[in-house]
Parts: sequence; structure tokens; C-alpha cells
Amino acid sequence: MAVLNKIRQRSVFLIIIIALALFSFVLADVIRNGGFSSQKDQNTIATINDEEVSREDFARQVEAYQRNMGSNASTAQAVNQVWEQTLRETILKEEMEKLGIRAGKAQIREVMRTQMGNNPAFRNEAGMFDENRVREYIASIRSTQPEAYQQWLQMESNMGDMARQNMYFSMVTAGIGATLTEAKQAHQFENNSVDLRFVQLPYSSIPDDEVDVSKDEIRDYIKENPSQFETEASRNIRYVYFEEEASEEDVQEAEEALTGLLESRVEYNAVTSSNDTLAGFNTTNDYEDFVEANSDLPYEDRFMFKNELPSEFADELFNLEEGETFGPYQHNGYFKLSKLVETKQIPDSTKASHILVAYQGQQFAPDVTRSKEEAEALADSLVNVVRGDKDKFDELAAEFSSDRSNSEDGGDLGYFGPGTMVPEFDSYVFDNNPGDVGVVETDFGYHVIHIEEQTEREKAVKIATIARELEASERSRNNLFNETTKFEIAAGEGDFDEVAKEGDYNVRTVNNVKALDENIPGVGNQRRIVQWAFEDDASVGDIRRFDIPSGYVVAQLTAKNKDGLMTAENASSKVIPILTKEKKAEILKGKINSKDLQEIASANNTMVQTANSVNLSSPTLPGAGREPEVVGSVFALEPGTVSNPIAGEKGVYVVELESKNEAPEMNSYSGIAEQETTKRRQNASERLFEALREKADIEDNRARFY
Repeated sequence: MAVLNKIRQRSVFLIIIIALALFSFVLADVIRNGGFSSQKDQNTIATINDEEVSREDFARQVEAYQRNMGSNASTAQAVNQVWEQTLRETILKEEMEKLGIRAGKAQIREVMRTQMGNNPAFRNEAGMFDENRVREYIASIRSTQPEAYQQWLQMESNMGDMARQNMYFSMVTAGIGATLTEAKQAHQFENNSVDLRFVQLPYSSIPDDEVDVSKDEIRDYIKENPSQFETEASRNIRYVYFEEEASEEDVQEAEEALTGLLESRVEYNAVTSSNDTLAGFNTTNDYEDFVEANSDLPYEDRFMFKNELPSEFADELFNLEEGETFGPYQHNGYFKLSKLVETKQIPDSTKASHILVAYQGQQFAPDVTRSKEEAEALADSLVNVVRGDKDKFDELAAEFSSDRSNSEDGGDLGYFGPGTMVPEFDSYVFDNNPGDVGVVETDFGYHVIHIEEQTEREKAVKIATIARELEASERSRNNLFNETTKFEIAAGEGDFDEVAKEGDYNVRTVNNVKALDENIPGVGNQRRIVQWAFEDDASVGDIRRFDIPSGYVVAQLTAKNKDGLMTAENASSKVIPILTKEKKAEILKGKINSKDLQEIASANNTMVQTANSVNLSSPTLPGAGREPEVVGSVFALEPGTVSNPIAGEKGVYVVELESKNEAPEMNSYSGIAEQETTKRRQNASERLFEALREKADIEDNRARFY
């Protein structure tokens, strides 16, 4: 009781202590999750002009996209595709709301006609799109298929959005055009020309090592041209790739395992409690069973010509005697032993037609009701008719063939080579002669076959091959893991590059990795490495090992680049060539001390060149390439005058204008104005969207979740 009284006396104090403890717990969780707005952040994939994109909705769309694409799209590809679609819809919707654009029934009907007009279910007897058929469909699914009806409502909403977008883009496009004055200018650009002589002093005539570009010059160039060097946040990494591959011991074991299959061997049979003698590759007569039981690659029961054999071993394999063995040899990651089973003279291609007589129970012919016996009797009957009159083959194929892909073409299969058709069909058309007609049974039914043409027969071989894949053994995988771990530890304690040099490992550098990248050059799709590099607690110098399907990657984070202007180091690959060209231009200009082209050419060990009918629309100089700056400058000269040195794309030029050729005036420029208008309207919608996107306020948080 005394204890309870003391608790009651201090109840207020205890309440304060408990409240502080709870507050500390909540505060710690808030700090750990990035602040008081973390719950919102955890549920928002992005914000586009103050409109939040729900993480849940976005994830649902990504999953749907991946289901539709199957294995053709990675998660990153699906995320990017859904993002582009979401961005477009959100930005355009906002613009259309601002403008008060609404789609009426007529506009939605037009979109419906465009999207659904090719669906036979919505066409009438005359083959025209019929809205009544659509209404009947909607009424039907509304009462019987609620899920399909909800999908229709979503589709209807999408058609409304599309109709609004069409109206928006049409209004913008209507304001794009070319005036008659602009048309006249375009005509002159295309048809006014100049004849000139020039001397080119190429930039390549000055070695790069004679020009020095400093980091300060690179920084100054970036400041003067900031729009060219704005970049998002990125990371630089370097890594060593430890590839999982077969060791010399693994290769030797694979070779020994193959050669051990050559001769017959005795194995104990636990079922019969006796020893069984098993045929070897040299003595077996059942090659298919032997290969299937002992090889990592399946048996190929077909004849091949020399050009189909592995090129590096084609001579040896093709010239074997029947029953002779070649190998072991390495090919495409396998150790192989090959034996020539049979040779034959066959055509390398044949042309044939067939009538497929299917029977009841076959999955690909659900409407066929005839029995197998009736199908066989019908095929035999058709063969007799065709043998009597081959001209009837086309007519019979159209009437009886279950192969609707070519029945209207007389069952024509065109030309094909050995191994193209199923084995029974293949054997008939390559073992028999042009003009032969026969029946062959396959899993598809009975084929009435007419061999029409064949190429000249030549030697082909059937080869049985047993193969063992050259893969790392468990011993080799363990050794690789130990090697990788030792490097990871040593690199963490010392200098990454130095440790790699000591171990003779190749260090690969990857710069400017973006937050949503997934490909790491050299090791392919490695999204996990990118995510690690962008983790909040990842610091420059950190090292981590990653397991990948083909081995291990030990990576080090070498730089964290903030968004904004590129650093001089990251921009150097782009800026150095520009500044180098500018410096070379100044050096070359200093070598020109005359207005006489021949004198300039002689002094610089080059020649005077001629260019005729050069225009502004295609500013190309023979032997020099596209030089718009040079050609544009020439048009400002008077005939007979020589230009000052002009810095172009490929070098420095001095040009003498010989003559100007002006195109005659046209009576009307309206036709050209229409052409120019059409050109300007092309891709207008995409250019408009890009402009809106650039103006939009976008907070993209996808990298946190994917």
C-alpha cells in the first residue's frame, strides 16, 4: 500500500516522464525516416507542378506494364515508361484545365472511331464502324461482367483525355506557319549559290600536344555557357570484376569425363545386383539415346552441309569417315566429342506444297470432327487424285487443307532447307525427287505432299556430338569467393588502385552514373550497385562487394556530384576539344600573312581548291565537308574579294568569292509557304510537350523506390 501511495503522490511526475519517453521514441523515428514529412515522402513517387503522384498508383501501373511486356522489359524500363506517360498526362492535363478545354461527344466519338474502327466486333454488315454495336457491348458487360465494365469506363475516360489533347495540339498547330516572305527566303537559301576558291588549313595539321587547356579555362567556358553543362546529381565509381569461369582443372576434368565415354564400361546395377556393360561412344548404335544420356546439349537428328558446321572445325568434321570420331575440342563454352553417323547427297533447298488433313482431338484444329481413320482415308484419296492430275492440287488444298496459312495459295510452302520441317516431313521432301507426291503422317495430321523443285544434290553429314559445358566447379567458385574477399579487405585497408595493381586486376572506371541508371558498362544491368552509390550514408571511398550472376563486383564510390553545373573534370571531355580547336584556329590564323590564295597554299604545304554552286541550304565544301560558318561568311562578300581567315568546323579557311548566282524571282511563293508550314508543323506536339516539361516544377523521387 505504501508503494501505491508513493506512486499516486508522484503521478504527475510519472506522466511527464512517460510522455517524454514516447516523444523521444517518435522523434527518433522521425529523424531516422528523414523528418516530419517522411510519411508523405514514403507515399509520393513524385510531385509535378504541386500535384502528387501516388506511390501505390504508380507501382500498380509499373506492374501492369511489366505483365504486358513479359520478359521484354526490366523493372527500370517499366518505371521509365510509366514515368514518361504519367509526366505527359499530368502536365498536359494542367495546361488544358488552364485553357478550359473540354471535349464534346463529337470529339470523343472521333477518337473512338479511330481506336475501335478496325475491330470487327464493332462493324456493321457494310463493314463500317457502328456506334450501336459499341452501345450493345457496353450494355452487355455492364450487367454481366463488372470488371470488364470498369475497364471500359477507364478506357472511355482515356478517350476523353485523348480528345482534349487532340484539340489542344490542333489549336497550337494552327498557329504554326510560314509567311510568303519566309517562303521567298527559303527559296533563296535553296537556289542562290556561289562559286568560290579556298584554302583550308586543317586543325589536324597541329598536334594536340602542342595545345594546352587548363582547368581554369574549362571552368571559364562552363561559366560562359552554363545551359550546356547543367546536370543532375551523379556518382563516379570504379570496380574490379571477378568473373566466375572454369579453371584449368575444371577444363581438364571435363575433357577426361568426355574421353571416358569413348569406350565401353562396366557399371554395377543395384536393381539386378550384377554388373552391366554399357556401350561407349565408339561402339553405340543408338546415338540419340547415348547423347541424351551423356550430353549437356541435345541430339540433332538432321543432315548438315559444310557451311552449317562450326567454321573453325568444319574441315575436320566434314571429312570424317562414317563411324570416325573427332575431339575433344572446345567450342562455344563446351568441350565436345563428335562422331560422323551418316553421309548423304541431298539438295540444300526444296520447294513443296502440302494439304494438311487434320483429325478430331488435335488442339490446333478444334473444329475438325473427322476421326483419324477418316483423315487417313481422305489423304490417300487426295493423293490418288493428285497423282492423276497435279493441276488439281491448288483446288484441293483450298477445299480440304487445315493449314489456313497457305491453303488459299495452293498449300505453297515456298523454298526451305533441311531441318526446317518436322522430321517425317523433312525426310520425305529431301529423300524423294521433284514431281513426287505422297502422304506423310506427323503430329499435325496427314500431309499430302507435292515436291515441286529441288536444287542440285550435294554432300551432307549427320553428326552425333556429346558435350560438357565448361563451367566453374564448386571448388573454383569457393576459390573465387576467397580471392574476391581478400581483395575487398585489402582495398578497404589500402589504396584501391594499388591493391588492384598488385593483384594484376583490371580497374574499370564509370563516371556520371545517374540515380535511375541500371547499366554498368562491363557488367550490364546492375541496378543494386547504382542504388548503393546513391544511398544517403554512402561516402566517397566506400567499398562494397556485390554478387552478380556471373561472379562478383568489388566497387568503390569515388565521387558524389551534386546537381547543377558540371565540374571541370566531368566536363573536360566535352570542353577540351572545343577549346583545343579554338586555340589551333588562332595558331593557324597566325600562319596566314597574305591575301593571295596561292601564296597561302604554298607557304602551308597545301593547295587551292574550287567549289561551285554552293548554297546555304547545303553548305558543303568539296573535300572539307559541311562548313556552314564559312559558307555563310562567303555570301556576305562581293565577287572578286578575299575573306579574312575564317575558323570553320574542320580548319581555318581563306576564301575568294568568284561569283554569285541568284535564282530568278517566282510569280508566287504560296506553294513553298505550304511546304514550309508542313515542315514546321511536323513533331510540333512533341516540341510543345518538351517546352512544357522544361518549364514544369518536377520533384522526381523514383530513385528512392526503384
